[in-house]
Amino acid sequence: MEPPEVYRYFVKIRKNVLADFARKNSLVGLKEGEVGDEFLYQNSYRLNQQYYSSLGEKKAFVVSHGKNMVVLKLVGFGDDVVRYYRLEDFRAHVWIGHHRYPTKGRVWHPGGAHPFVGLHEALVHNGDFANYHSIMEYLAQRNIHPLFLTDTEVSVLLFDLLSRVYKYPLEYLIEALAPTTERDFEMLPEEKKKIYRLIQSTHIHGSPDGPWFFIVARNDVGKNAWQLLGITDTSMLRPQVFAIQEGPLKIGIIASERQAINAVLGKLQEDQKIPSRFADTYWNARGGSFTDGGAFLFTVKDGVDGKELECADKFGKSIDLPRQDWLTSVGSSLSLNTSIAIQLQKGPGTQDPLGFYEYVRPALRDAGFQYVGEILEELKRLAMKARESRQFAIKSLSLLHDRIYDTGRKKRSSLLQLYHEALNDVFSSISLSNYDLYTRLDWKNRSRLIHPGFDEQVLVVDALEFPAEGEESAARFVVDAYTQGWKNILLYNLRGHRFIGSGLGPQTNGLKIDCYGDVGDYVGSGIDGCEITVHGAAQDQAAQILKYGKLVVHGDVGQAFMYAAKGGDVYVLGNAAGRPLINAVGRPRVVINGTCLDYLAESFMAGDPYNGGGFVVVNGLNPSFDGRFVEQEYPYPGSNLFSLASGGAIFIRDPYRKVSSEQLNGGRLAEFTMNDWELILPFLEENEKLFGISVKKDLLTVQERTLDPRQAYRKIEPITLQELA
Repeated sequence: MEPPEVYRYFVKIRKNVLADFARKNSLVGLKEGEVGDEFLYQNSYRLNQQYYSSLGEKKAFVVSHGKNMVVLKLVGFGDDVVRYYRLEDFRAHVWIGHHRYPTKGRVWHPGGAHPFVGLHEALVHNGDFANYHSIMEYLAQRNIHPLFLTDTEVSVLLFDLLSRVYKYPLEYLIEALAPTTERDFEMLPEEKKKIYRLIQSTHIHGSPDGPWFFIVARNDVGKNAWQLLGITDTSMLRPQVFAIQEGPLKIGIIASERQAINAVLGKLQEDQKIPSRFADTYWNARGGSFTDGGAFLFTVKDGVDGKELECADKFGKSIDLPRQDWLTSVGSSLSLNTSIAIQLQKGPGTQDPLGFYEYVRPALRDAGFQYVGEILEELKRLAMKARESRQFAIKSLSLLHDRIYDTGRKKRSSLLQLYHEALNDVFSSISLSNYDLYTRLDWKNRSRLIHPGFDEQVLVVDALEFPAEGEESAARFVVDAYTQGWKNILLYNLRGHRFIGSGLGPQTNGLKIDCYGDVGDYVGSGIDGCEITVHGAAQDQAAQILKYGKLVVHGDVGQAFMYAAKGGDVYVLGNAAGRPLINAVGRPRVVINGTCLDYLAESFMAGDPYNGGGFVVVNGLNPSFDGRFVEQEYPYPGSNLFSLASGGAIFIRDPYRKVSSEQLNGGRLAEFTMNDWELILPFLEENEKLFGISVKKDLLTVQERTLDPRQAYRKIEPITLQELA
């Protein structure tokens, strides 16, 4: 279908017409602007009813009617809208888009496309809710009747009702949409509980029951502010990520996936608008929670020196970053510091990459970006020499990229940009189809894939132009390479490529895969023997139905991590989002150095951890901006831990004894013994080798005092069937 022709009008309602409307609708007590908003809202409704809803032929519809906002739609993708309506040079403080087809309503017509509007807000939606008809009745009781037959329209009409008509503060509006429940409700202050009880009793039949994630672009006319709001429901089944980058511009982004955030930042970095394709910080919301309320709001408003961007959670708690320097530019002609040059000249035969990393790490705190650039240039020059030198350079650059350390006044996001560029330069300098230790192929030369010249040879794949999924995807190319006999595969320039490691078949022991860039969903899913290292964060459904092998993630993991996994040794530097290890069985052994949103190891069926069964270690740490690993406020913040589990165990680092039995549903807190410590210690030692998280200094030291492991860790085990009976 052809995109709609859009006509834009600027209107002002005549005072006599507005006064007459106010009298007829009993709105005399409202402010003139509020009456005008309602007049315009009802006028648009009548137009849509006459020209869109009531006819078989869709003649026209009002696409947008808010102040200082424009909504454009077509049947297609978000970038199609930008190209068709020539928005490349359009300027705005807040942008919102929807990059897939809707699942309900008239999906074949532009009127059924996202975003949907209330009045001064536009909403996009990922998810569904089963009580759609209940909410329709709730709205009908208030004389509001949706016309576009989709739950997304219902959502924004509900938002507009609570905001514009009922004038709820944003906190109460969010509570009406995503009520706080269970233990999270009990953790609220008493005064807040009283208000929330009233809100819930009034609006519970009008609350979407999920799973859903809303992103709302909003013009707060009264405060002359533009806002971008993300809200997740209490079930947290839909992925959501928030991010901030501060530099010459301050940017806040909300998306379903981290790779989408990096894609936006990457394009801005290529256009030299910002210093890095990486955000300064990424995080997830915990729906219906006492910690952040499951919602975060970015607000652009007038400041002392122009527009300012602020970010806060549902409760108004500000998200602030430390003041650090960002990358401006690094000189193209660089001479290396003498001591570093001598260190590198010793050669990889006498200097291992970890030793080199430890040598330069203190200098990375105090030196400037120029000094870092000198190190990277020398490593790049070293990579052009003998094959051992290239291997040394790649491993050294990977350590600089992956490890957490004190960067001093320098933003880690800016350093990551330098490391990312240096690694890509080294990978791209590798010759196509040669018989060196490293050989490279890309999309254009994929047909030149043959068997390796020798067992240790590394196949480097530039994944940039490979499709993200499908028969010709990078994941299928990995399968083809493995079939040809390759046992060492390195992929770079990943941009959301899915299923890396899937489809390899059984017993893939000896295969190693390294992933650089933004790996997509399902990485490591179904592997049976191979080892995959993700040099960054993984997205949703990572390591699903993993049978055997090893997965190392130098970052966070997304939703449904290790769903139904049957085994494997997995190490995660950061946090897991919602529902990790649900329905996992067999013998998965997992170390999560951060924490989880909620529903960790629900229905865990991993047998006896002391006799070949599985377990999860949660360390509850967070990397600080000065390179330390510090305790998170709560080692596990959720209300559902080890629910309905029948096997396995969870070992959680909890020196302050914050985890309580109220968080368990089918599990119990048990004594942590030295036998438990002996069970998990080898995995914590491997964790230290992988991430540099010291067992003694980071895990057992609390407030400068070394604890006995039994003081630092706690054990959660399943309740027996007899006890549940």
